[in-house]
Amino acid sequence: MKVLERVGALLFGMMMLTTTIPGCNRNLFSGSKLTLSNYNQVTTGMTKEQVEQILGPPTSIETKDMLIFKKTTWRYEDGNRFAMITFRNDEVEGKETNLGTQ
Repeated sequence: MKVLERVGALLFGMMMLTTTIPGCNRNLFSGSKLTLSNYNQVTTGMTKEQVEQILGPPTSIETKDMLIFKKTTWRYEDGNRFAMITFRNDEVEGKETNLGTQ
């Protein structure tokens, strides 16, 4: 019975840590910086360096050279969660995610 109480207390403590550390801005289990809070900090016009400071390095990068501009898409993945940041000439033009739907 004591073991079950300890396990329950440990699980409760871990749950509280994941919900009460808002300044951490990381998924405590995976270490990923892909959180809704961090995603919402990314705004139009930011540089790649600024985005990388917030979200870390992307999972994958796709670059297309158009005739008059360069389009780059950074994709971030953490399990089934994702975010895509689109750059036009190295500045954020748009973003897309499923972070708020889960």
